[in-house]
Amino acid sequence: MAKSPGHRDHANHRVRESQLGRRATVSVGGEVIADSTDVLKLEEDGHRVRYYFPRSDVKMDVLVRSPTTTYCPFKGTAHYFGIRAAGDDPRTLADAVWTYEEPYEEHPALKDRVAFWDDKFPGIAIHVLA
Repeated sequence: MAKSPGHRDHANHRVRESQLGRRATVSVGGEVIADSTDVLKLEEDGHRVRYYFPRSDVKMDVLVRSPTTTYCPFKGTAHYFGIRAAGDDPRTLADAVWTYEEPYEEHPALKDRVAFWDDKFPGIAIHVLA
């Protein structure tokens, strides 16, 4: 893993990861596609809180790899997936999920986890349970 140029160049920018310590689920159109007690909560200056689920707790068979990538100078290159919706409306929610497959060395816990665009796609709901 390489060092993050973002942390080097912007030392005051904070990206904080912590174990959520609670069970969380993700549903799409009412179907649960992620369910985990091993969720990372990521808080980054200027961004919404995001929840990263281990791939092992996500129905990866409903995700479709996308060619889309984006770059974060703090975390690395994000790779995207669409979600194949189930039921009567079998469409794909394009680029609704992302992952850092080779995160910078400051964020190794993000590897093998995915996060969901719940604010961009109204059909995606993240529930943090007691």
